[in-house]
Amino acid sequence: MEQYLRETRMLDFSNKSIQDIIENRGWKKQDEFERLKSIYNYVRDEILFGYNVDDNIPASKVLADGYGQCNTKGTLFMALLRSCGIPCRVHGFTIDKKLQEGAMTGFVYKRAPQNVFHSWVEVYFEDQWYELEAFILDKTYLNKLQNQNPECKGAFCGYGVAVKDFRNPIIDFDRNNTYIQSEGINQDFGVYDCPDELLKEHHQELSAFKAFAYRNLGRHLMNRNVSKIRNR
Repeated sequence: MEQYLRETRMLDFSNKSIQDIIENRGWKKQDEFERLKSIYNYVRDEILFGYNVDDNIPASKVLADGYGQCNTKGTLFMALLRSCGIPCRVHGFTIDKKLQEGAMTGFVYKRAPQNVFHSWVEVYFEDQWYELEAFILDKTYLNKLQNQNPECKGAFCGYGVAVKDFRNPIIDFDRNNTYIQSEGINQDFGVYDCPDELLKEHHQELSAFKAFAYRNLGRHLMNRNVSKIRNR
């Protein structure tokens, strides 16, 4: 399990801000189940769904931003878990961009790549691996999205969601896998020890111009769309 507990450039859990939140929340004093559940709920609901400048940022930057998406929130989740002695790894994928429609709109959606880089975190607990993905969307955002689509009783795809049961997605951890975008997966890259290694081999394919446009315009428009939904 040692490779699933080590610190890396992206999983920079020695950073003071990360150590401070761990100390303030008292996670190391909890039993392992409560510790895992508490960290999961913190990353899901207190680190809001949003789009950072890049997938490659370290956990301390995600914490400072206070928001993130699948890859960046996953990096923070892993750093907190490892610092608290819980082994974890990352599983890489791509998802169809249809899943992002609504969060992405207009020319941002039209010019986005068809396959969007995605990942979830796998946690080793009580002698088995759990697939945890539903930390991506904070509950406030998801609840507002459900309220704004009362007619949807079954599957739903869009606004950062791809699930079979929109009214009852499996988002709470209680010794189970959790999913919120898994129905949009269209390519599987497999499992990696850490996000640093995953991103060396796989990352979002963007031209230099599109990368610049995303960092400086696209993500701000997407964050504005997400905030509008959350604050309605």
